[in-house]
Formats: sequence, structure tokens, C-alpha cells
Amino acid sequence: MSITLTDQDRPELQKAIEEIVDSGFTGVSLRVHDERGEWAGSAGVAELGGAAKPPTDGHVRIGSNTKTFTATLVLQLVAEGRIGLDIPVADYLPEFGLDERITVRMLLQHTSGVFNFTGEVYDDGTFAPGIPMPYGPAGTEWLDNRFHTYRPQELVELALSKPARFEPGTGWSYANTNYVLARLLIEKVTGRTYAEEMQRLILGPLGLTGTVVPDASPEIPEPHAHAYYRYEEDGRQQTVDITRHNPSWISTGGDMISTTRDLHTFISALVGGTLLPAPLLAEMCAPHPTGIPNMDYGLGVFVVTTDGGGTLISHNGAAVGHAALMYSTPDGSTTLTAALNCVDDADMSIAAAFQKAQQRLVNEVFGGGQADPAQPTD
Repeated sequence: MSITLTDQDRPELQKAIEEIVDSGFTGVSLRVHDERGEWAGSAGVAELGGAAKPPTDGHVRIGSNTKTFTATLVLQLVAEGRIGLDIPVADYLPEFGLDERITVRMLLQHTSGVFNFTGEVYDDGTFAPGIPMPYGPAGTEWLDNRFHTYRPQELVELALSKPARFEPGTGWSYANTNYVLARLLIEKVTGRTYAEEMQRLILGPLGLTGTVVPDASPEIPEPHAHAYYRYEEDGRQQTVDITRHNPSWISTGGDMISTTRDLHTFISALVGGTLLPAPLLAEMCAPHPTGIPNMDYGLGVFVVTTDGGGTLISHNGAAVGHAALMYSTPDGSTTLTAALNCVDDADMSIAAAFQKAQQRLVNEVFGGGQADPAQPTD
């Protein structure tokens, strides 16, 4: 039974989140489990103009932490003998005309080379747009259509209508398309919805009652901190509450909702071997180079090397005014999960502060580390 600690027990953690709020966030809630027990605290406000702090176990849009749940689900189906990691995806999803060399492993590892339907930033700095999204030139278009429903198939079809980034297996590039294909793969081989399989294999067994697979629903359960988006209209800055929006534009690239408590339960169960057989967990956490210093990618997880030479299993996610952090030591003995809320904008003005916030918390809890790249719905 872990001991629940208070602000007075861990003043350095409370100070860290207060300073993160001062750097530009509306609010932060943090949960840490380590040898001293469990600590949870929050700073800032849950809502602009309000006085209440963010709930320490509020719901948050977790962005690309969704990818870790999705990869785990695929690997559980591998364990059940329903999917082969090194089988061409086209064998399961022939309707898309995918390159026959793209395997299931390449989807989970971001080595397929498929175009990212939320847009690609190339090495020379040029941007190739995909669907209207909150970041970049189509920000206000996304805002105006934020209750529009996209189906996963149309996101994939859009991506496949664009040139591949590289030949399958010859590079690494983070693409939400990989994980929408993974969702369609899960649904094809099981004959059930992604949400039903998530409930059967992860949410139900772990008792993750605060975690939601929203599909196209704009709702987010109470309690929650609010998310905002800032834009310019007729030369004036406008700020709108975008807590409610239809997340089908990102689908399983980053649509799930959870809590810091559920994220802790999930990541500690995952690395602890509760969800996957040991050989598949080892495959998931095997580092593949990304080109980012001290940060490799496994199958749905970042494998981070800290300044002190330690290893962390992680994924973080940004989801338009909401963000979530999830880090664990490989043995699950220390975890850090956090929810952040902010005023977002098309220019990703919060990105630098987000990077610094991750770094600050990792340093505070694990004694030095590397932040995940702060990319849209990262």
C-alpha cells in the first residue's frame, strides 16, 4: 500500500509545477510514484477567470499517449495469435493498396514511411499540408470545423494519396497515419470496434474507469481543466474554449481521454509485465534510432536516455490546449504522469515552454532526462 504524500512532503514538486504555470500554462496537475510513496498536486487554474486549481485527478485529452495504448492492444493481439508483427499490413487491409513491404511492426515503430495526414515538415523546413489541423496555416479552418467528423478510412486515404516520405523500413518519421492504420487493423482482425477491444484487453482488466475512447464524441467527463485556443480576427486576439471538440480529426493518433491516476496504472502495469508476455514487452521497449539525441522509439513508446545514463519508457502527447506526460523507469518503480492545460494557437507558441516543462519534471523526479519532441499531438 503506497503512502499518499502532501505538498509539505514534496515542496520541490509543488514548486516545479508552480514555476511551469508561471512559464505560460493555465494549469498543471502532477502525480509521482516512487520509493517515498505517491504524491499528487496541482497548480494554476482549471478555467480562465476562475480561482479553482486543476483537479489532481481530472480528465485530460492525452494526445499521443493514445499510441502507447494502441500499440499495446496490437501486441496483445499478436500474443493471441491474431496478428503477425512482421506480416505485411496489406495482407490484413488489402483495400488501401498499401506498399507490400510495410509490416505491422513498421506501423508501430514509425518506420513505414507513409505520409502523416496531419502534414509533414521536411528536413529542408518545407511543410506539406494534410487535413486542416490546429497548428499551422489551417488553424482557423480547424477551429471553425472542430465538430466535424472524420472517419479513419478517409484519413488513411488522404495520406496514401501523397508521396511516401521514404521507402518502408529505411528511415524513421513520426506519422499519425501509422496508428490510424493500426486501429483499422485491430477492427479488421477482431470484427469488433477499437473501443470494444480496448475495454476487453486493457481498460477492463486494469480498472481504468477514468479512461475514454471517444471516437467522434466531443464530450470530456467531469471533472476536467479547460483547454483554450487563441487566434487573430480582424487584427484582434480572440480566445475560445475548445475543451469540447470532435477528436476524430486525429483518431488513434491521439484521441483518448484519461487521468494521471489511470496513466500511472497503465504504464506501471505495462512495464511490469501485466499486459504483455515478456518477449513482446522486450520487443516493444527495444530502442530504434530516431535521429533525436538520447531518444529512441520502440513500438508505441519512446526509450529515453537520461543525463545520468538511465533509461525511461515514455510517451507524451499534446492535444490542443491539453497535454499529458507519462514516464516510467523500466521496472515501474518510479512513474511520473501529468496533465497540463493551456491557451494554444496555430503557431504552437507554447511548444518551447512544453519542452522545458517536460525537462524540468523529468529532472526533478528521475534526476535528469530528455524531453520528447513537442510536435503536434506528439
